[in-house]
Amino acid sequence: MIMVTGATGIAGREVVKHLSAQGAEVAAVTRDPAAGVVADGIRLVVGDPSSPQSLASALDGVETLLLSPRAVGGASAELLALAAEHGVRRVVVLSAVTVEYGGGYRRFAEEFERVEAAAVASGLPWTFLRCADFAANTLAWAPQIRATGHARGVHGDAATSPIHQRDIAETAVRALLDPAHAGQAYAITGPEALTQRDKARLIGEAIGRDVSFEEIPAESLRRAMLAQGLPEDIPDRLVGYAAACLKEPGPTTDTLAQLLGRPALTFAAWAAEHAADFRS
Repeated sequence: MIMVTGATGIAGREVVKHLSAQGAEVAAVTRDPAAGVVADGIRLVVGDPSSPQSLASALDGVETLLLSPRAVGGASAELLALAAEHGVRRVVVLSAVTVEYGGGYRRFAEEFERVEAAAVASGLPWTFLRCADFAANTLAWAPQIRATGHARGVHGDAATSPIHQRDIAETAVRALLDPAHAGQAYAITGPEALTQRDKARLIGEAIGRDVSFEEIPAESLRRAMLAQGLPEDIPDRLVGYAAACLKEPGPTTDTLAQLLGRPALTFAAWAAEHAADFRS
């Protein structure tokens, strides 16, 4: 059995769906059963990964754990120790490219470094998936684009290689199912570097409407994102990383293509799939 923490998150939902499609036995962890996990044959585990004891009984029979630091918070070491006690054999960690390449506020990279260190210290065979920024992060622009046709943010010329959540999921599934990936740290990104302005333009092409990027002060962005109900750390993550990628573009790797045997999905493809989110 494979346990997926963060099962109702952007990447976690895709992981659950892909595992289910391959006939894997999955325990999908969620704090809120009403959030649901849409896939056949999934065992729904209601618990809080940041309080690992709430998952203790569900760990029986689990062989591999997908650890999402966003879901687990500061309890990674405790969860990993508990998993080892219950016979879990491997862990796959959703980490970040900033661990390897830097960028953004140092404290955020340090969070992922601590999780990776906890995985190594646990004694479990580990695989680290160091992900670039998610293409889905641009969904934060959706209300603005629907209302005004503009995407507002900071550092319009900051360039990153955003990754499609389906690519993250397919890579995670390979690592979860195949022990040969143990001991590997993979930096996975989208196929090309795009500025914020490029992303806005591509969303516009997907919805058949001109979408421009409007630079605003960092504090204005922070207020707008908090008003959407986003967690307080999200604006700092975005602002800090955008500032770093204005000076030097975020990494672009071909690791994902090597692992999956096909090119990474483009941001244009992601935007086309999510066009309805941006249409008024």
